[in-house]
Amino acid sequence: MTTRLQWHVEELRCGPAVPLGPRGYPSGIDKQPVSGPLHLAVTGFEADQQGDTVNHGGPDKAVHIYARDHYAAWRRELPHRAASLVPGGFGENLVVPGIDETAPCLGDRMRLGSAIVEVSQGRQPCWKLSVRFNQTDMPRRVQDSGRTGWYFRVLEEGEVEAGCMLTLLDRPHPAWTIARINRLFYHDTLNIAALRELSALPGLTPSWRRLVENRLSRLAVEDWRRRLDVPQS
Repeated sequence: MTTRLQWHVEELRCGPAVPLGPRGYPSGIDKQPVSGPLHLAVTGFEADQQGDTVNHGGPDKAVHIYARDHYAAWRRELPHRAASLVPGGFGENLVVPGIDETAPCLGDRMRLGSAIVEVSQGRQPCWKLSVRFNQTDMPRRVQDSGRTGWYFRVLEEGEVEAGCMLTLLDRPHPAWTIARINRLFYHDTLNIAALRELSALPGLTPSWRRLVENRLSRLAVEDWRRRLDVPQS
């Protein structure tokens, strides 16, 4: 058992999938603040939707959290996009100050309101961020910076509302912060020893396990273009 830590959930955000950008890509990124409690199920919050259910949502991506503190850095770096670089901009369900990718570790179990959640994986930025912010290199900026946000899976369903606490209960893998995994995936990409160690962790999501095993078997990094580049047709 590790030291007990708590963070305040400043906003709870949800929303339907709606057309995004001039081409009308279906997306649930435009989430709005919710007042009052919402039920958190294994697949996410009631009244919350994703436009692409293959790459977003599901049990391993039931809740998206983004560090509130990152927005000041984004506004400094992209002042011409400052109006959209505000809490909720990245389509997060939880706006939480005082925590970033250096704090949560893979497999951390936390109480969120009356629910129990577990850190499942970091967010892998995709091309819809380019459309969201009208900034063609936004996914690459997010990836390079490590300011990605991360996901929770739901171990016990419960009620969540703005103002509740996110409380660390257990930390089985203290060496594996989301920040460390981001460095491994996007910078120190062929660190074989680290990839092998990560692949052995229980609870690794299937998509991340495939990514790690493919790198180990091919000794090469996967092609990021399909994820990062806006489709041309």
